[in-house]
Amino acid sequence: MGYIDEIIGRYKSVRSIRKLNHIYTQRYALVGLGNHCVSNLLPVIQYLQLPLKYICCTSEKKAGLISQKYKGVKGTTSLQDILNDDTVSGVFVAANPHSHFHIANEVIKAGKSLFIEKPPCENERELKSLTDTVKLYGSKHIVVGLQRRFAPATQILQKRLRIGRGRHYHYRYLTGLYPEGDALLDLFIHPLDYVTFLFGKARVKAAEEMRSKDGTLTLFLMLEHQSITGMLELSTDYSWQDAQEQLSISTDKGQYVLDRMERLDFSPRHSAIWGIPLEKVFQNNATVVSLYGRNGFVPTVGNNQIVSQGFFSEIQAFADMVENRCEDNHAFCLESVKHVYSIMAEIKKYMNIIDDHIL
Repeated sequence: MGYIDEIIGRYKSVRSIRKLNHIYTQRYALVGLGNHCVSNLLPVIQYLQLPLKYICCTSEKKAGLISQKYKGVKGTTSLQDILNDDTVSGVFVAANPHSHFHIANEVIKAGKSLFIEKPPCENERELKSLTDTVKLYGSKHIVVGLQRRFAPATQILQKRLRIGRGRHYHYRYLTGLYPEGDALLDLFIHPLDYVTFLFGKARVKAAEEMRSKDGTLTLFLMLEHQSITGMLELSTDYSWQDAQEQLSISTDKGQYVLDRMERLDFSPRHSAIWGIPLEKVFQNNATVVSLYGRNGFVPTVGNNQIVSQGFFSEIQAFADMVENRCEDNHAFCLESVKHVYSIMAEIKKYMNIIDDHIL
């Protein structure tokens, strides 16, 4: 037992030293202090010990309280204070979505690295303006905060999808009412971006819109990618307490089911001879392989929902880029969301056509 204890002790020591050596030296600023910032972004920033110099918000009262709540952080209502500070290398932006375009534009012009929460802007025209600004002024690093791209299950799924050719997929994204904003831009951008991230550029092959008197919106979409076609049900006609998100993908190898980024399962495809499914002849138990599942029993960082949903990795990836610890392949920059904005523009055309017919 002494030998085993020594091995375990050495492993724990190496692991601890590795974490202690992971030090960030550049300075950062955060623009916005809403619920998303406080609940999802700030805990990760604090865990990583990113040197946060400023938190910028629109409320003078909040700005005055920030320094008391977050030691060593200056509260301000002036974005210009951050832009003029040469010691600040990276800026996290998670403010009111309507202000994202303006703030992102100013941060890019200031030559600072930018992490911009979704949506970075409201339409294709604004997105082109931002990308043109990047070309004109240059930019160190830009990450658009669409966290599902960074989820652990996504990394596994991407690798697996390279093995078997995709046939079709079905995506259900169901929430409750969303009266505070644009459901397409604020909510449905998540599943739409996710399928373009996994399967590439798509066109809207068919679309159906349903609205109710109480303000719910449901979209039934058929998207055609280069090598796969999918059906999507995007709706605010359900419940926030029991919100659902499930992606099922049929491939030559079998079926993948991704449930809320929390669980990824794979079922191998059953064999058939001359079109006869052998599973109907031989009653074997169905095989389900668990590829990923968050362990709710062990309270470690890796089993935290902030990690499984991708928030942790997106912030860490941005910070590592700013610190020049990893190569920036521009996979998460503004250009990477061109396809999803193109799809949303197509969907809006369908919605306008339907509205015109109703009128």
